[in-house]
Amino acid sequence: MFHREGQKIILFSFVIIGASVLLAHFFIDIAWLKLVVQLLGLIVLIIILQFFRNPKRVALKTFNEILAPVDGKVVVIEEVFEKEYFKDKRKQVSIFMSPVNVHVTRYPASGSITFSKYHPGKYLVAWHPKSSEENERTTVVIKTPKFGEILYRQIAGALARRIVNYAEKGESVQQGDDAGFIKFGSRVDLFLPLDCQINVKLNQKVKGAETCIATFVDPNEKDELTY
Repeated sequence: MFHREGQKIILFSFVIIGASVLLAHFFIDIAWLKLVVQLLGLIVLIIILQFFRNPKRVALKTFNEILAPVDGKVVVIEEVFEKEYFKDKRKQVSIFMSPVNVHVTRYPASGSITFSKYHPGKYLVAWHPKSSEENERTTVVIKTPKFGEILYRQIAGALARRIVNYAEKGESVQQGDDAGFIKFGSRVDLFLPLDCQINVKLNQKVKGAETCIATFVDPNEKDELTY
């Protein structure tokens, strides 16, 4: 199954690569060169297909957990000051996507969209400290029943040239559903309440709509534990 954002690119690639293979077959007389051209075309096609793959995942929806919005590796877990929307301290969890990861963005929680904004910007490498503020990006805020408002940010990287964001202010969304796509890029940041429990570690590999990033901590239970 392939993501709808890749349909035109996949179709175009099939036509171009198919034509290249046929031209090589009829017009290149050197056997080894013909084989190289045809193999290169096949490799390019496989890379494009794997990049736009969209494996079906059914999230076990729960208000008590924040799920990973993308596939990748956890590269940041820290307390930061979120400048754009909250303007206060939050727990940040950042997930880096390599070119071989699935690049579908999925809603990390169910709720209603209270903020959705696109920012044009640079294309610094995704692990650059300023990429979260200076690169092309989208910011989306979901109001959830348990965690309150949480924020996720799609960030383009050095290779990314288009971020697709389906979130629209005022709409209700379901945890694990398709929220967008980052073409040939690269990182998603989550900004969560300080009192939630982070369940992942640095360098841990995560799967979108499957891995639990954070758990809701009931204030009443927390108070009981202090006695």
